[in-house]
Amino acid sequence: MNPAAMFRAVRGLRAAHRPVLFDVLLAVAAVIVEVGLLFNDGTRPSPLPIAVTVLSGAVLLARRRFGVAVTAATAAAAVAVAAAGYSPGGAPAVVALWSLAETRDRRVSLAALAPVAVLLLAWSVCAPPAPVGAWMLGAYMRTRRRYVRAVEDRAATLEREREQLDLIAAQRERGAIARELHDIVAHSVTVMLIGVRGARDVLETEPRVAARTLEQVEASAEQSLAELRRILVLLRGPEAARTRPQPSLADLDELVAGYRAAGLPVRLEVAGKPLDLPSGVELSAYRIIEEALTNALKHAGATLVTVRLCYGGADLEVRVHDDGTATGEPGPGGHGLVGMRERVAVLGGELETGRAPGGGFRVAARLPIGGPA
Repeated sequence: MNPAAMFRAVRGLRAAHRPVLFDVLLAVAAVIVEVGLLFNDGTRPSPLPIAVTVLSGAVLLARRRFGVAVTAATAAAAVAVAAAGYSPGGAPAVVALWSLAETRDRRVSLAALAPVAVLLLAWSVCAPPAPVGAWMLGAYMRTRRRYVRAVEDRAATLEREREQLDLIAAQRERGAIARELHDIVAHSVTVMLIGVRGARDVLETEPRVAARTLEQVEASAEQSLAELRRILVLLRGPEAARTRPQPSLADLDELVAGYRAAGLPVRLEVAGKPLDLPSGVELSAYRIIEEALTNALKHAGATLVTVRLCYGGADLEVRVHDDGTATGEPGPGGHGLVGMRERVAVLGGELETGRAPGGGFRVAARLPIGGPA
């Protein structure tokens, strides 16, 4: 059996049983092999070498804790049997050397290898290739185990770092969304204030106009309350709100034209009758399309990207599908999909991303027009 096959067999056995059971089986196997070597030349069995061999096998049970002492004891037992006129094979000593190389520092196992190999050779117990090969196998298993442990630790560290980066990106995105919603609410409050003042001015002379104006104010107030709930959910950060006007679906043609000019063929489709949407829904739909087109431009290598808006019932469906061969997902360090999920989640909607059945990458979002309950 070559060393690689021996290593696989030993590793499989160790994985299948508890260490104590493995140690017992290993000690029994070493004793059986050694007894077989003692009397394979027709020598009549004698209690003395058998007792010494069994004792050296029993000592192997302590090899994990007292590696150096066990190696010395098994080598001494082999020499004692050889001095009594028998022909041992040194199996327990070889096993002890393998275990020492596997469990102890290389300097310690090397320091034990040289005298044990010389001693076994001097008493004609076994040739140097046996103890040297056992030591090399143990050293390889120790190196391999340390390498696997290092790789696992590194993978765990990278996973923790990735989770932290995703969390940071989500928090930043929530702050950005909250600032945008802040601008929407501020605009709505301003419109309500102007409407109330206008209704008050015409309340006596044109009550119908005042009533229509107050209805519009009521609708704007309901929308503002919904946006305020979303801001509270997002726990808006301390950064000052940006005052630039926020985009809406009315700016979608301009957005698509910009990506076409950048070399990305985009086809815009609208299904159903466009509705008056809450500003937060329009802004989220715009940002989702913008991020999906950015990913397609950077990562997908697409020849056509289809953007489809579906108005129907109480939901707005946003779908972006490219025919590229790449993933369409942002590479390491990108957090575009995280931002999409945050925007959809704050509206109480659903988001699906991934490879499309017919090829390419697909982003599909369902945004409730009424917002979350």
